[in-house]
Amino acid sequence: DGEGRKRTSSTCSNESLNAGGTPVTPRRISWRQRIFLRVASPMNKSPSAMQQDGLDRNELLPLSPLAPTMEEEPLVIFMSDEDDPEKVEERNKSEELRSLWRKAIHQQILLLRMEKENQKLEASRDELQSRKVKLDYEEVGGCQKDVLITWDKKLLNCRAKIRCDMEDIHTSLKEGVPKSRRGEVWQFLALQYRLRHRLPNKQQPPDISYKELLKQLTAQQHAILVDLGRTFPTHPYFSTQLGAGQLSLFNLLKAYSLLDTEVGYCQGISFVAGVLLLHMSEEQAFEMLKFLMYDLGFRKQYRPDMMSLQIQMYQLSRLLHDYHRDLYNHLEENEISPSLYAAPWFLTLFASQFPLGFVARVFDIIFLQGTEVIFKVALSLLSSQETLIMECESFENIVDFLKSTLPDMNTSEMEKIITQVFEMDISKQLHAYEVEYHVLQDELQESSYACEDSEPIEKLERANSQLKRQNMDLLEKLQIAHAKIQTLESNLENLLTRETKMKSLIRTLEQEKMAYQKTVEQIRKLLPADALANCESLLRDLNCNPNNKAKTGNKP
Repeated sequence: DGEGRKRTSSTCSNESLNAGGTPVTPRRISWRQRIFLRVASPMNKSPSAMQQDGLDRNELLPLSPLAPTMEEEPLVIFMSDEDDPEKVEERNKSEELRSLWRKAIHQQILLLRMEKENQKLEASRDELQSRKVKLDYEEVGGCQKDVLITWDKKLLNCRAKIRCDMEDIHTSLKEGVPKSRRGEVWQFLALQYRLRHRLPNKQQPPDISYKELLKQLTAQQHAILVDLGRTFPTHPYFSTQLGAGQLSLFNLLKAYSLLDTEVGYCQGISFVAGVLLLHMSEEQAFEMLKFLMYDLGFRKQYRPDMMSLQIQMYQLSRLLHDYHRDLYNHLEENEISPSLYAAPWFLTLFASQFPLGFVARVFDIIFLQGTEVIFKVALSLLSSQETLIMECESFENIVDFLKSTLPDMNTSEMEKIITQVFEMDISKQLHAYEVEYHVLQDELQESSYACEDSEPIEKLERANSQLKRQNMDLLEKLQIAHAKIQTLESNLENLLTRETKMKSLIRTLEQEKMAYQKTVEQIRKLLPADALANCESLLRDLNCNPNNKAKTGNKP
């Protein structure tokens, strides 16, 4: 069989050359033969044998990087018997396989690197696109380049956890906050608050990480899912059903409902969490939501009894009564209580009805001043539109104006309201109104019970008046204590600044001392020994008797 294959593999021209029986001397392999052998060696057959066996020439294509053309066939037929492909295969097979494997591995490594770079580029594009979609709202009040530079400097202190001057922060916040850095600014303000006010251990939230909370199940899941579509339905980040925005919002609300079991989930928290998610990541938004709820005390208004919300409605009514009497009387005549229009403002921090640019500015001031900002904004809104509210004559017209027309303000009106909020101070009034509410609540509870004792009414009235006076005295003492605390904090800050200045002065003095010591050593090296001994004796005399030397020096 082997001899038959050899015979069939030879061409007609070779048979004519070898007809005399003379042996053919082996020729040197040319570069064309090497190309041919690379192509034809894996099949162990020449092209003529392949033609005789009825095989297709294209079967060699997967084994070579270049396909043989039709012009190469005469050359292949001519050189098929000059060298045996089996011998050449033994010499070149290992080297060829090694080179092919090297090329394949190198190309695979390059492909993997290119895929990783493409994934990074796609992730950065997605992040930029999502950030662009998140911050798709009209900003209230522009932000100059100088303000951007000042905020950049302050945000460096956030990383170093250094206390900053609150008046400086107040002026910077009044000038504006860059929309792209707003989330970092909120975290900076929260850090400054925590550096000055420590929350008691009983009021601190449980120490559970965000990732651990996401692994658990919540009983509030149905209520959260229902409110996902109602939270910012027109905003592109939250509008797509079960998109990236709604999934992040669900995770955040679920984690907080598991963290705060007393509050759980309440309508209105979704808007607050949504505003936070538009400016930062999920974990950062979770930390800032904890700060708003626990450190600033917003969680009181979301408790099941709603006692804090009732106190807030009373405080707002008292503010209108004291500062805008005509508007208060007009609303009372039409039987419009603050709970009809102001409850969504307090529960959603104005996020459910007002534009996002205005809401973001309100959040800026909330992170700086706390819960009283909601009263300031509500009072400014009502006072700015007082004439238009007074023109509404019926219950329906007033409610419609407060719910639809009032939030539809232009940018200049919003800026005026924000400036009024920065200049307003109603903390003392809010404390007094809260005490009044508790006193009135106690009076109503006492009047509801039947009087079992036979004491006269005059004694009860005297006791109530005494309690009122005591409460007012306590309120004044509390305010004085708050003022003392503020002065002590300011004194402490001044002492800290003085301490830093003294430390720097001591460092400079030590450097001067070192310089003087070096100069003294150099002088000692330059002066002779006798002069040094005389100088040292003079210095000893001066140190021992400085007064006598001074007197002798004054004599003529």
